[in-house]
Amino acid sequence: MLHVEDLRFIHPGQPLEYCFNFTGQAGEVTAISGASGSGKSTLLDLIAGFLEPRSGQIKLDGADLASLPPERRPISLLLQSESLFEHLSAGRNIALGLPPRTAKEIIRQKVDQALGEVGLSGVEHQIAATLSGGQKQRVALARTLLRDRPVLLLDEPFSALDDETRGTIRDLVGVLTRSHGWYTILVSHHADDVEQLAQRRYRLDEGRLELY
Repeated sequence: MLHVEDLRFIHPGQPLEYCFNFTGQAGEVTAISGASGSGKSTLLDLIAGFLEPRSGQIKLDGADLASLPPERRPISLLLQSESLFEHLSAGRNIALGLPPRTAKEIIRQKVDQALGEVGLSGVEHQIAATLSGGQKQRVALARTLLRDRPVLLLDEPFSALDDETRGTIRDLVGVLTRSHGWYTILVSHHADDVEQLAQRRYRLDEGRLELY
């Protein structure tokens, strides 16, 4: 279980104190919705370790994450922009999810397997800049597969996609979450994303989360 308890934070110069409490289960998507500026991205930054809380706990299956630096947390982050290196091929972007000095043959096998899992077999040599928005998100998800981290944070990941592509990628996230047992946290202001994808739903208002 991913357990966030009494996680408190105040942005400098602002009066509102955030206090986050929620749980997430393996193989499920937990959605966080709320108005723009309500603190959704702040919560993800706290979980990822980019912000330091005033107090509180972040635990994964009983292990403390709050004391770990960002690079040591078992977390992957997928944003609205895919964070790909546009000048590199799809395969090289995906391979960045593997540890340094991984053998070339293993890299090829892992990349091929990940591309197949996200429905992009055969595009490993295509330059990222030439891919569609949906293909880029698939490449980013494939890289996440190779990183093999159990917590996936999604910050408005479908916002730049058209409706048809959005639904396809959303379904893929659900399939991968279930098949790999990820703890997926989705931040979105789109009701369709929350309704179609999430098993647990929280609304953020006045710095507090409410289950609904």
